[in-house]
This record gives sequence, C-alpha cells and structure tokens, in this order.
Amino acid sequence: MKKFIKSFTALMAAFSAAVFSLCGAVAYLTPSELTVNHESSLKSSYNFPVSIRYDGSQAIKTDTASQKNNSVSGQLMLFDAVPVKNISINFAERQYVTPCGTPFGIKIYSDGLVVARTTEIETENGTKNPSADANIVCGDIITAVNGEKLKTNEQLLSIVENSNGKSIKIDGKRNGKNFSTQITPVPDKNQNSYRIGLWVKDSCAGIGTLTFVDNTTQTFAGLGHGICDSESGQIMPLQSGDIVKANISSVRKGCCGSPGALCGYFTDGEPIGTLNANSEYGVYGTLDSYKTNNADIPVAFRQEVVRGKAQILTTVDGNPPQYYDIEIENISYNNNATKNMIIKITDERLIEKTGGIVQGMSGSPIIQNNMLVGAVTHVFVNDSSHGYAIFAENMLAYNNSIVQKSVNFVS
Repeated sequence: MKKFIKSFTALMAAFSAAVFSLCGAVAYLTPSELTVNHESSLKSSYNFPVSIRYDGSQAIKTDTASQKNNSVSGQLMLFDAVPVKNISINFAERQYVTPCGTPFGIKIYSDGLVVARTTEIETENGTKNPSADANIVCGDIITAVNGEKLKTNEQLLSIVENSNGKSIKIDGKRNGKNFSTQITPVPDKNQNSYRIGLWVKDSCAGIGTLTFVDNTTQTFAGLGHGICDSESGQIMPLQSGDIVKANISSVRKGCCGSPGALCGYFTDGEPIGTLNANSEYGVYGTLDSYKTNNADIPVAFRQEVVRGKAQILTTVDGNPPQYYDIEIENISYNNNATKNMIIKITDERLIEKTGGIVQGMSGSPIIQNNMLVGAVTHVFVNDSSHGYAIFAENMLAYNNSIVQKSVNFVS
C-alpha cells in the first residue's frame, strides 16, 4: 500500500508539474486582450485545449466608427477547467476594408529637423565639433533655434551663418522628451562661414505598398511600419505629407545578406491623398481619389489568424497587383508592434521575380480564409524568403484612432 501511495504521489506531482508548465506556456503564447464581434465565437484558434469564460450578463455597447467599446473581464481556461490568466474581451462590430497591394509614392516633410550625424569642422585652431560638444546626438529632433520654429534645413543654415560666432539656443526632442542646449558656431576655414557640424534632414520620399482603403471614411493604411531616417533610424516626425501614384519599373532580387528592392518612380506629381500619421504601425492618411476593382473583405481578429497557407497581394512589375502563395509559420502576441507573424514565400513565381520579400513590398496585404489578416513589414536579411508581418487588426485599430481624433477635433 505504501508503495502504491508513493507511486501515486509521484505521478500526481509529475502531472501537476506538467499542467503548471503548460499553463505557463499558454499564458505566454496567448494574448491578454481579445476583440470579437457578437456573432463570432469566443473559441480560440490556438494549438492548445483552451476556452474563454466570461460573465455573459454584462451589458456591451459598441461604437463601429471608433471601435471604442466596453470591455468585460474573462478567464482563459485550460481543458475548460484550469484557469490560466485573466483577459480583457472587447466587443466590436466586424469591419470591412478594400485590400490594395498597389505601389504608392510617399513624400514626408518632418516636424522639426532630424539629426543624421554630427561632424568635425576644420578651423584655424584645429578641428572642432560644436554639436557634439553641446551633447546633440544622432536621432535627435531639432525643433527650434533661438525660439524660432524650424521647418527646413535652409532655415537652420541661415541662422548659423549669420550668428557671427555667437552662441545659439537649440530646442529639441530626444526619445519623446524635450531638451535645450547651447551651441557656439565656429568658422570653417574651408567654407569661409560659420558651421556647427550638424547634418539634418527635413524631408524624405520613397515607394511603398498600400495595404487597405476604408471606403466608409476614405482613409488608407500602408507599409505596416514607420518611415525612418536611414542614418539615425529615427521615425520621421510628420509635419505634413502627400501620397502620389507610382509605378514599379524593375526589381533588384534579394539574396543572403543583401535585401532586394522594388525600383520605381512617381508617375504624377499631383497628390492622391494626404498623410496624417507616420507611426510604428505604418503610414495613414486620407484619400482624394483612388480606384480599385477589389471588393471589400472582413478584417480578421488576431485570434482568427492561424498557421498555414495564405496569400499576399502585391505588385512587382508594371501589371496590376497579383496574389502569391505564402505560409504563415509562426504567430506571436508578445512581440513588438510590427512583428506579429513570421511568413515564408512559397510561390515560385514570386521567388523567381524577386527572390522573396524585398524592400518596397512592405504593406502588401495578407489574405487568409477570405479575410485580411495582416501586412508584410520586414524581410530577413539572411533569408529573403522569410519575413515579418503585422496583424491587420493592429493597423485598423490605429487607423480608427486617427479617424476618431479627427472627429473629436471637428466637433
């Protein structure tokens, strides 16, 4: 009898340890917040025997336009019996958008000047770096000089050249926090003028892929990640911006260690839309004119995205957007904003044309089970057949927040 009890105790201890470990894995690999609509099931699509329990008597109200809704508390249950963690359940109406996959040109004018780098100045008394001495670093955003708001590089250059070597006050932002410093320009013996050793950018332009259009609000989303300064890596702070039509003229194929790129050009200088945001979730704005033959499709909630076959809609030549086969290999709820999925290009046609995912393809919509589930964001540098993707739900939520801010501002 004692032997049986010892064996039973050991068995229960091993079982408890296994359940505890599984609970920990489930808690880590599942989200702490879900959005569903009234018609959809709360049954999860995870590869775990889990269910969701909540108090169904709680009153729920939804606001389709803003996606603001009351949330209820629930519990994630393992085997429908073991509580794993508390979760928030948001109820919202299903939204429909038009997937695009078309190239578009982007013109951004920054809100302030982005510091690309600092450099040494040759003076009669040796080399000096006034900006570095003033503790200005790559990625800082210079917003004003001597109290004057900055909009262009030329504006800063003029103030420095006319300083006569007198100290100037710099106001800026670093990691979202304001700072001030003093810089004393020095005479550049090669240029015969005053310099502060600062390289800055006030604008940028490029080509990306349009993800979706919301026809109810005439708004759009693209890229799935922010537009950054190439040298500092800082997201360009948006003062204003436009989108224009663009064509893809050629492709530079990607290979191990060298990401490829879509090469294109702006076809028309006239804007077809206005940029309202440049964020980690992509670029967003309002359309003046846009035509597509694509039909509206539902946007998937994140828990509806599953591993397996899917398609991306993208443009890699002068033809209209085409569907190409991919595989969603991994789904993560605990990664950063733009790396929610790992995808693999499996379509031989696309691999032959591009080598896989290339620069300029960011924003290409991902379709699975006739729903928009995400958008391409990044390519693996050492394996261009693989890349990251963002949940479409994240992009739509950000777009809705911008629309709501606009409504509140007008009202």
